[in-house]
Amino acid sequence: MSCWKTTRYEIDLARPRVMGIVNVTPDSFSDGGRHADAASALRHCEQLLREGADILDIGGESTRPGSPAVPLHEELARVLPVVREAVGLNVPVSVDTAKPEVMAAVLDLGADILNDVWALRRPGAAEVVAGHPACGVCLMHMHRDPQTMQAAPMAGDAVPQVLLFLEQAAQALQARGVHRSRIVLDPGIGFGKTVAQNFALLARQDELLAAGYPLLVGWSRKSSIGAAVQGSATAPPPPEARVAGSVAAALMAVERGARIVRVHDVRETVQALAVWRQVRENY
Repeated sequence: MSCWKTTRYEIDLARPRVMGIVNVTPDSFSDGGRHADAASALRHCEQLLREGADILDIGGESTRPGSPAVPLHEELARVLPVVREAVGLNVPVSVDTAKPEVMAAVLDLGADILNDVWALRRPGAAEVVAGHPACGVCLMHMHRDPQTMQAAPMAGDAVPQVLLFLEQAAQALQARGVHRSRIVLDPGIGFGKTVAQNFALLARQDELLAAGYPLLVGWSRKSSIGAAVQGSATAPPPPEARVAGSVAAALMAVERGARIVRVHDVRETVQALAVWRQVRENY
């Protein structure tokens, strides 16, 4: 499938797309608190667009390992003012949420995509998507929940388990009348997986693509990047020092067929993909 159909846009996936992360949270693992008010978050949206982002992904609840749940009223207060302004920036707007009430509210404001780490498993979430005529949706695999996922990661070979889960989630949504052109899948790097399992999902990404849906991946600044680049250091580098490793992982994911990469560091990722595309398209 070469097009992702969303509320206002049909996103051409013939070219890999960069989704810029906008965390409207005080506690996200990498940039928590930097854009926690609507004005600074909107400025960050505009900066990411100047750097080349194709899609904005706005989230009001951290899903880092061990993060506490955010009450509905608080997530709405964080997200709605930003989405209200962002839909006027002439770019697809995604909202990272698992709450059906937030989903319905942002769709009413004109949001284009729902990005759900729970893959619509929360009661009422699938109904919100099925009741909307056009919104895009990203279904992600997560083992357990953000509070416990890294305390007890998956066991065994993660690749077939992730593939089966995502296929079943996509099929269940289509059974509700949602066309497959609205659906992309995310293997959930770092969400209840070991470092080895995360890298297996990258190395064997072709097995995930066999499901026939576009793949969205989020390696940006994840702890597995820190583990890979730690080397002889006594501790892995902090999230903000994992930029080069994150760009390398995004580039490898695209080379292996991912169509959307979700990143903090848009400028660096866009530059890397421009070099990749120059070789890919001309030689």
